[in-house]
Parts: sequence; C-alpha cells; structure tokens
Amino acid sequence: MIGMLHGRVESVDMSSALIEVGGVGYEIRMPSADLASMHAGQEVKVYTSLNVSQDAITLFGFLTPASKRMFLQLQKVSGIGPKVALSLLSTLPPDRLAHAVADGDATALAKAPGLGKKGAQKIILELKGSIDLSQIETAASVISRPEDTGSEQVVEGLISLGWRQQDALHAVQEVWQGATTSQHP
Repeated sequence: MIGMLHGRVESVDMSSALIEVGGVGYEIRMPSADLASMHAGQEVKVYTSLNVSQDAITLFGFLTPASKRMFLQLQKVSGIGPKVALSLLSTLPPDRLAHAVADGDATALAKAPGLGKKGAQKIILELKGSIDLSQIETAASVISRPEDTGSEQVVEGLISLGWRQQDALHAVQEVWQGATTSQHP
C-alpha cells in the first residue's frame, strides 16, 4: 500500500497530477480544489489511497489527512466507490461535506456528479454520527488559515461575538481570498 508521497509536481491536469518521487512519476487522481492549488515544480506531500479494481490500479491523493479519511469513510457506504467519493470531495471540502452529513443535507451532497438524491440520503443514513467533526474542522482550519495576516485574532474575535468556529473561519478565509485576488489581479 502506498500511504503517502513526498515529491515534486511534474504536471497537473483536470483530474490528476503527475508527481515525481525518487525518479518515478506517480499519476494521482485528486479533488479539484487540491489540483487547483498545485503547480509544476512545487514540492508537495500527498496522502494516498491505492485502489485496485478489475480493470485498473488507481492512486487517489489528498493534500490533507482529513480529506483522505473522508474519502475512505465515504467508501464504507455500500454503492459508493472511489470515483463518487472523489466527486464528492471535489464538490465539497471535507469540513462542509462532514457538516452536510451531520445536518442531513442531502441536497448539498446530491450536487456531486455521479450521486443522486437516493445516494446522498444513503450516505447520510450510514455515516451520520460516525464522522468526527472536530477533527475535520481542526485540520481544515490549520491547512487553510493564511499565515501572518492577523486572521487568527479575527476568528477569535468572531467566536467571542457568538459565531461558530467553522463559520468564523470560513468568513475570514473568504475575505482574505478576496483581498489577495484584488491585490494580485
């Protein structure tokens, strides 16, 4: 089993990245948000899951352990394979996906290509209560929090005003992303 790779990105396309590790190039299927954050020449650590099927051997990868855990947990639901699990993680980040399951939001889950309303309801039925939201939220906040911007103090301030931690993190991230976009067109 290949659990993690650390190497240099050779290329990125719409569904996968080619990562060179020790002279070997690994083609890794990844969620769209992970792929969008990668570029050729970048050093990356990718948490992987190897899937062996009748007609292919496929390596799936994630930039966070939380994404990998969510990917594996989704596949525990009967009828949900790696392609649908990856589609879900490309549609919703792990923290929002976990909240959609916890809140019973089948509409949010059904937005993923390859998953209908019945499949979304099945995921909710089988996974509700088994996803550790605190672990996923902590991982999401550590990974996505911009450094040296004062965002940590802003999040703490919003929480002291009664905001939920996840809502405060999400709001600060949106503002920060908007600010960097306007500074660097």
